Amino acid sequence: MASELDVRARLQRAGQEHLLRFCAELAPGPRAALLAQLELLEPEALREHCRRAAAACARPPAPAPDLAARLRPLPPERVGCASGVAPQTRRLWEEEGFHQIALNKVAVLLLAGGQGTRLGVTYPKGMYQVGLPSQKTLYQLQAERIRRVEQLAGERYGTRCTVPWYIMTSEFTLGPTAKFFKEHDFFHLDPNNVVMFEQRMLPAVTFDGRAILEQKDKVAMAPDGNGGLYCALADHQVLEDMERRGVEFVHVYCVDNILVRLADPVFIGFCVLRGADCGAKVVEKASPEEPVGVVCQVDGVPQVVEYSEISPETARLRAPGGGLLYNAGNICNHFFTRDFLQMATREFEPLLKPHVAVKKVPYVDDQGNPVKPLEPNGIKMEKFVFDVLPFAKNFVAFQVLRGEEFSPLKNADSAERDNPSTARRALLSQHHRWALQAGAHFLDAHGARLPEQPSPPGSGEPPAICEISPLVSYSGEADLASHPEPRGWIPGHHDLLVSRDWRCTCEAGSSGPHSSWTWTRPGHCRPDSLLDLPAPGSPRLRKQPRPGLQGGKQAALSF
Repeated sequence: MASELDVRARLQRAGQEHLLRFCAELAPGPRAALLAQLELLEPEALREHCRRAAAACARPPAPAPDLAARLRPLPPERVGCASGVAPQTRRLWEEEGFHQIALNKVAVLLLAGGQGTRLGVTYPKGMYQVGLPSQKTLYQLQAERIRRVEQLAGERYGTRCTVPWYIMTSEFTLGPTAKFFKEHDFFHLDPNNVVMFEQRMLPAVTFDGRAILEQKDKVAMAPDGNGGLYCALADHQVLEDMERRGVEFVHVYCVDNILVRLADPVFIGFCVLRGADCGAKVVEKASPEEPVGVVCQVDGVPQVVEYSEISPETARLRAPGGGLLYNAGNICNHFFTRDFLQMATREFEPLLKPHVAVKKVPYVDDQGNPVKPLEPNGIKMEKFVFDVLPFAKNFVAFQVLRGEEFSPLKNADSAERDNPSTARRALLSQHHRWALQAGAHFLDAHGARLPEQPSPPGSGEPPAICEISPLVSYSGEADLASHPEPRGWIPGHHDLLVSRDWRCTCEAGSSGPHSSWTWTRPGHCRPDSLLDLPAPGSPRLRKQPRPGLQGGKQAALSF
């Protein structure tokens, strides 16, 4: 380890000697920790980082004066759509995606380096429960979707296949995430196929270009944004690991979308058949003012333009069909070939421009007192995963329905949108729609049939609260109605859950057989059978005893 004298000399070259102002007061242990942290900061890079942060912050975000003239929507030939396409075309995309999964050529990569600060928690977002009947976390939902898509691909091609799960964490999230996965037995995934790696950290900087001391013995550091992926891939030889496994296609997504479809075979197949090296899922913008980036073209080159960079007049422009001209909202959901990621790490990453994030950064004042600021006081420099889009040789976009694939969890329930309640409602509404499509009927406590019209996305709680495990259905696929009894069922790991103080009845038809659960009060149900919904067109309905359910917390229905 470098001596204090050496570290001080390095900081002087960087213009950041103030970071050692409390060094003399520290005990040997904290002093050694501080010196070790500072030793990792290369002087010239630190000086340039602080200079660029202060300079960038001095330029408030504003629409570029000539951007409107350079902006164009993506041409139709670059865009696919999950809905409205001919069924045979969608089946072709899906089959190609499953084929690549069955060949072990597909991996998923989770961006999970950020903290849940806006959510109001101190642990990684993936460990958050939004209040589902099953109490599953985001991590568990995602793990089970991987297991299900592996199963579906394997059944189609008569093989065992693996979708490796790469998880980019940060200094803040690596330890808790690794511990959480071990405590939950990796959600029954093979631990060898779950690869966690850590992104780089950068010092937070004041508005006048000084690195912030969070504690007397610690510099305030922050992850370098989800665009830090490209450095992290190189730092930890992740692409080499993918190559050893035979992975050719990578589905990259953000942790906080409760509806995300991991290794989506339709998206994967669309991109592969189009010969894309880079792709992005998009949703139609809810309004011109929605604060999401827009996937479009600037000077004929695909990129994501941040909402703050587009003038209100441009954002309100309409296409001939009446919709927004710039309506392709970015949802941080991408397809990359491994070869493209290799190029990104070697050639493109140094060309990416950092973005400014003004944040409230805890610090120590000149007397050494800890301060939690009430207003933003610092700058965190970030890169975004989509910054590489302009380098793609064959970029495509794939538009999906917001109500089926996008409901982010970003804020606490005190916020109006993107909170635990909206995420929970989005998932339960989706599952209610799937159950209706499979032939389910729901009755209230008085035996009256509940509305069978699916709840429109964003309309609030569905008439019936049911949760379908990802192990039963990945995307509401047709075999939902005839799913066999799961093996090795464990109380608390339900396949479909129904809550609220009413009776739920699933029946083959208006005059067919039925079974039901009658609730006495929430938390005290007496389910006595396992119910399989009939396959479409079939009057059969199987009723089997399920041991171990007496006194369970929820009534469990399994398709």
